[in-house]
Amino acid sequence: MATIKELWTRYEELIRYVFFGGLTVLVSWGSYAVFVALDIDPNISNAASWLCAVLFAFVVNKYWVFMSKDSSAKKIASEFAQFFGSRILTGVIAIVLFPVLVHVGVDQDLFRLENMVTKLIVSVVEIVLNYMLSKYLVFRKPGSAKE
Repeated sequence: MATIKELWTRYEELIRYVFFGGLTVLVSWGSYAVFVALDIDPNISNAASWLCAVLFAFVVNKYWVFMSKDSSAKKIASEFAQFFGSRILTGVIAIVLFPVLVHVGVDQDLFRLENMVTKLIVSVVEIVLNYMLSKYLVFRKPGSAKE
């Protein structure tokens, strides 16, 4: 049976991603809740909460998940452009998926917040896609494929 240390060593990056991904989801949900509480349309609130989460996620993914060491302005700009581009892709998926799910009946409230179940489903889809894009495109290690 594997020890905790062995499991940590084997899955450290994924564990960090899940932890910081959870914080990113909280940023997304928290900002969504604030926008909805301010009586902003749920679709606009969804898009704005996505932007808040993307900015937070770049910082934590670069420095604490994938531990990108190069802090030159050129590398940060390159990573940010790729990160933001990949998030635009998953953001478009989320923005399209949100009203589609509401339209097909996944429009239940949660925590007294309109369409929060829909937001939960969309967030899970985003987390999986974002991990794959960050790991294999944005923050890939030197010497990996396509480097």
